[in-house]
Amino acid sequence: MRKYFELLYKKSVEDFYKDVENNLKKKKKTFIVTANPETFSFGKKDKEIDKILLDKENVIVPDGVAIVAVAKMHGFKVKERITGIDLANKLLVLCNENGYKLALLGAKQEVLEALENKIKNNYQNIKLVKTKNGYEEGKDKFFEELVKLEPDVCLVALGIPAQEKLIYKHLNKFKKGIFVGVGGSFDVMSGAKKRAPKFFQKTYTEWLYRITTEPKRIGRFFKSNVTFMFKTLILK
Repeated sequence: MRKYFELLYKKSVEDFYKDVENNLKKKKKTFIVTANPETFSFGKKDKEIDKILLDKENVIVPDGVAIVAVAKMHGFKVKERITGIDLANKLLVLCNENGYKLALLGAKQEVLEALENKIKNNYQNIKLVKTKNGYEEGKDKFFEELVKLEPDVCLVALGIPAQEKLIYKHLNKFKKGIFVGVGGSFDVMSGAKKRAPKFFQKTYTEWLYRITTEPKRIGRFFKSNVTFMFKTLILK
């Protein structure tokens, strides 16, 4: 797993956003992986995810608190978290400022429609070229049709590992575009779910807010974070 940490983006959030903005302007195709403990754990047991994480053309950013903690514990100079939800919102701003083309795939139909309406009302310069909910068949067809539309940004909210595998499968068909798997971000971006208050965000305790408001997450949190911390006491 050490090899994954070696490839993590090490600079600040501000630096990363500048890199993303430059890539958009230069039309440089970029696949961004927002890594949490589940991402790296999948890499250890799934050959496709392992290949994605080791592909130096891709950009791996430290989304999870545990990823940052383990990185620092082993001397990797990772500055800070770069969360999928913040990145997604930043991309909306950049798309709006420059009239870029945006594609969305994922979430329930009602959540997707709420997000579409929010974008149309608050980001009127964005060209929303294609959308599809995450519960219908035909996700490969979605990407095949998307190639001709040449989106500047494509956000895929299917969860790990489905979103990463789908993006990577079709990535070489595109000449440009920022592609990001954003997990459950559409729920928050649309307003269907509330994000943790600023205090929890600033203190990196969003996980605490989530498990107190959604107790069913406790098991998943323990499995993906606490177990991960123990398993990475020694990195191999």
